[in-house]
Amino acid sequence: MHRVQENITVEDLKKGSELLFKRVYEDNRNHFINFAKKYHLSQEDTIDVYQDAYIIFYNNVMQGKVEEFTSSITTYLFSIGKYLIFDKMKKNKKTINPDFDLSLIREKEELEDMNLDLDQEALTTEQVLLKKHFATLGKKCQELLTLFYYRGFTIKDIIETSEYTSENVVKSAKSRCMKTLKERINSN
Repeated sequence: MHRVQENITVEDLKKGSELLFKRVYEDNRNHFINFAKKYHLSQEDTIDVYQDAYIIFYNNVMQGKVEEFTSSITTYLFSIGKYLIFDKMKKNKKTINPDFDLSLIREKEELEDMNLDLDQEALTTEQVLLKKHFATLGKKCQELLTLFYYRGFTIKDIIETSEYTSENVVKSAKSRCMKTLKERINSN
């Protein structure tokens, strides 16, 4: 699956090849559905999310929003899908973590692009604390937690896109960052 997709470029997709788009869709569909099971969405919702993610992927490629893939096509497609899952869970009042919802953290550039004004009064106490204490973490912790919880990267994806060298290093760094964040939130 990944080997075939590694050879697919943005230029190939921009040519509108139905065969390539169909291959991307089919190669990732079942894998995404299995991946999404951990979020406890219905099968119908999961399929809807995947189709929406695929449409966004297709539109981003065809409208020139993607000039090149900095990760695999699968990683790019899954990160879109995970964002959509988080939105659906937020609408359904579900959280990823029993303590707090890290999906509420958005990357600075995305906030600016979307021209969102976050009104402090509209945020819950939990969101305010999370935002406040997340900002006190070091840049590496912020980046790692954002990649894992918000962008939906797997440990292996994080290794591919950063300077981390092994799964154990990523896991222990993520654990330390989460512990620090929880301690800071709980100290309030």
